[in-house]
Amino acid sequence: MASKWESLVSQLKTQIDAGEYQPGQRLPTVSAMVAAGEGSITTVQRAYAELEADGYVVMRRRGGTVVRDRRKVRVALSRYSKVMEPSSGKGPWETATAEQGLDGTMFTIAPGAETLDAPEDVAKALELPPGWQVVRRRRHALIGDEVVQLQEAWYPLALAQQAGLDSPSKIVGGVLGAMVRAGLEPAEAEERIRAWVPSPEEAVGLTIGSRVPVLAVERVTRDGTGRPLELLRIVGAADRLELVYDGLPLKGRRRTNRPSPRR
Repeated sequence: MASKWESLVSQLKTQIDAGEYQPGQRLPTVSAMVAAGEGSITTVQRAYAELEADGYVVMRRRGGTVVRDRRKVRVALSRYSKVMEPSSGKGPWETATAEQGLDGTMFTIAPGAETLDAPEDVAKALELPPGWQVVRRRRHALIGDEVVQLQEAWYPLALAQQAGLDSPSKIVGGVLGAMVRAGLEPAEAEERIRAWVPSPEEAVGLTIGSRVPVLAVERVTRDGTGRPLELLRIVGAADRLELVYDGLPLKGRRRTNRPSPRR
């Protein structure tokens, strides 16, 4: 037989899934739930803590227990090709969310752009010698004021300087559009996806419960010669993202000889 708090969790999940409580709406206060006969203070607090861990609600200081938005955001691989035109004013995330009527924006995390010696894993992914200088850019992908993705991108220094990616400012039109304007000609992208339980830092950054799985996407963008231009790492809540791999080519592309990297 389920305990009182387990029954309350099941009841509230059913109500949330049925739309009786909408995203952004507050649940009744603990004292109101107790007064309504839903259990003791300990029972209601335990139930609310379980709902938070499972990603149903967010507990906000002085804001109460708020129903979390778990509606899926469709993120198609074709979002990259749609921003390759120099006239595009939106990046891939902004393009993908706008098509769904969502207010998607990209927020650059200070200092915006940092020049660093490449960590070993980054150098390997970008096919650079160990310690090669790279530019790192960090940003948050938002819907409204909610962080949906944490992003970290790395670029070989010379290519970043050529495309203006070493500037701390937000890149209007997205990074791929900036590369096209700089003549770098991104031609293909490969993505690898893993899933895991979020670290405490990831859970805080995404405002999710400890049991909500995250998807980690690692994308390497290359030019027509196969030279890596960008390493992008994305972490997002698995219950918010629907990754769609549409229009994938069934035949490989013949590459020309790849140029050697320059410092």
